[in-house]
Amino acid sequence: MFELRRRALLGLCVVGAAAALGGCKRTTSASTPPLGTSSVSAYAATGRYGPVADKFPIAAVDVSQIDPIYLRREVAYASSYPPGTIVIDPGAHFLYLVQPGGTAIRYGVGVGKEGFGWSGAATINSKQEWPDWYPPKEMIQRRPDIQAQLTRLQSGEGVAGGLSNPLGARALYLWQNGRDTLYRIHGTLEPDTIGTNVSSGCIRMINQDAIDLYGRVGVGTKVVVLGSSAGA
Repeated sequence: MFELRRRALLGLCVVGAAAALGGCKRTTSASTPPLGTSSVSAYAATGRYGPVADKFPIAAVDVSQIDPIYLRREVAYASSYPPGTIVIDPGAHFLYLVQPGGTAIRYGVGVGKEGFGWSGAATINSKQEWPDWYPPKEMIQRRPDIQAQLTRLQSGEGVAGGLSNPLGARALYLWQNGRDTLYRIHGTLEPDTIGTNVSSGCIRMINQDAIDLYGRVGVGTKVVVLGSSAGA
């Protein structure tokens, strides 16, 4: 097993707080997706990304604002990883859930600069629905305007889970060797950032996709993050 490599030491999962709490710079990836087709029928997309009655109501996604290549689908995927493994390709903005028979469920993701900063293997240590978000002190020092958005929660000052929380509807927390990597897979308030590089954050998914993945994987699931030039 290869060791996790990180460039950023703190604030790995500020999860687009700049976007959720006041502006987010993003750029579109020039990567050419290696697998799958480039379109999904409007009917299928509407079914997958319609409104969701959850603890908090999730609005339908305007899929016309997202490149169809990044919408959820099953694709051919030749891989040495066993079924049930999550494989993330940050450079291509894809997350794969490996399936039997040489296939995978592929999800489009948005990747913050911290998401490009490490690669390796980890496991899902916990799963949370509508998680609270706790920005690191270093981030609050850089962005004092965030302070006004915070309230006292069970584990400190943060933003309670809900429709204004940048972690979205679901979050998967990744650990390695018994330690929190500070790396998260989570929903997003901005589905139009899927398939792009955002100014900060980990791996963000459309809320409907985050819910779908959350229901398919359990604690202990292996997660492999590929390097920028790696392949399956």
